[in-house]
Amino acid sequence: MQAKKMQQLIYRIMSDAKGQDISVLDVRRLTDITDYMIIASGTSTRHVNGISRKLIDKMRELSYKPLGVEGEDTGEWVLIDFGDVVAHVMHPQTRDFYSLEKLWSEDMGAQNEADLDQERQEADLKMVKVRRRPARK
Repeated sequence: MQAKKMQQLIYRIMSDAKGQDISVLDVRRLTDITDYMIIASGTSTRHVNGISRKLIDKMRELSYKPLGVEGEDTGEWVLIDFGDVVAHVMHPQTRDFYSLEKLWSEDMGAQNEADLDQERQEADLKMVKVRRRPARK
């Protein structure tokens, strides 16, 4: 299945399970791990587990077995990896704390690259200063 079609299918299943504030992030330009991340909130631990269980079951019915599932035991944040699409189902508080949308936004990726460039330049300057120190007698 193409990644875009899988993303749309997962979105629909999460929506049918009453997932709240569903976001789709296209991360193809930011990482090679996956093409899309879909993030949804559940109102309670039971709701988070219900959304993730429905997603896993419906995808298996369509012959798409997840590559991995993490967090089902706690129900605070369940991650379901379908390869081209990674689904996150979270409590709203957990979602606010980790801010995955902000972390994986393209602007953040560009900002991180700019920060890295600045850090490299500062490190280079420190190396130049260290080399220029006079030898101690």
